[in-house]
Parts: sequence; structure tokens; C-alpha cells
Amino acid sequence: MTIQQERLTPESYISFLARTDLGSQYPRERFEERIARLVQNASISLTARTEEGELIGVCFGITDFAYWLFITDLGIDRRYVRQGIGKQLMQRALDLAGGEKDIIMYTCANENAIQFYQKQGMTFAEDVMVYNHVDWTDFVVE
Repeated sequence: MTIQQERLTPESYISFLARTDLGSQYPRERFEERIARLVQNASISLTARTEEGELIGVCFGITDFAYWLFITDLGIDRRYVRQGIGKQLMQRALDLAGGEKDIIMYTCANENAIQFYQKQGMTFAEDVMVYNHVDWTDFVVE
């Protein structure tokens, strides 16, 4: 397996989402348009690929490279979960952002991923504020 910095096309990321549990975290509203912006603008864009080049993991993060890293997306192909790929992607993102001595890492965890993030040493934050006026129609990428 290889982890590398890589910009995905919107089409390749949408195809990947259908093979992960991340496919239910997005609203239906302007989905393809917003995914295109996501893959283009994430400050950190990491992929995990098999030796054959198959995309099996993705990590996107937004960071100032000085203090903060927000993991927006961390997904693993369902066939490859529980193999340490998510942990490796998170560590690489943290290192790229500036390392654990300088960077505080945040994420919004799906209820099914809370245990994973806790195993990585993350805790629930008490100091985060949210401004949310987004129209949100649930759906699953298939």
C-alpha cells in the first residue's frame, strides 16, 4: 500500500464514496458541485492505493499549517477496513500540517466512527462553536 498526496477528480472520489461508509455524510443539495470544490480546495489531500493502484483510502483536511487541522473526510474502502490504513492517513495528515507538537486536530465523527477516533487518542471537544444554516437532505452515495 502507498500513501501519497494526490488530487482526485470529483468522479473518482464519488466512485470511491460508494465503496465506503462516508457516502452518507453529505447532503443531496448540489452534491456533485460541492464535491468538485472539496477535491479541488482541501489543503491536504491524501490517498491510499494498493500496489496495483486501486484507491482504497482517502483523507482530506483543512489546515493553517500552524495551529489547526480539521479532518473533513477520512474513508476506507469497506474491503480494507481494520488494517490500519485510516490511522496511517490521519498520522500523515497531522505530520503534513505541522506535527502533533504544533497542531490541534479536529473532526466531526459519524457515530459509527467514534470508537476509531478515540483509539487514535481523540477526545470530545468542549470548545467548538458551530454556525449551520445548510439545507440538508440525507442520501447515500451509491
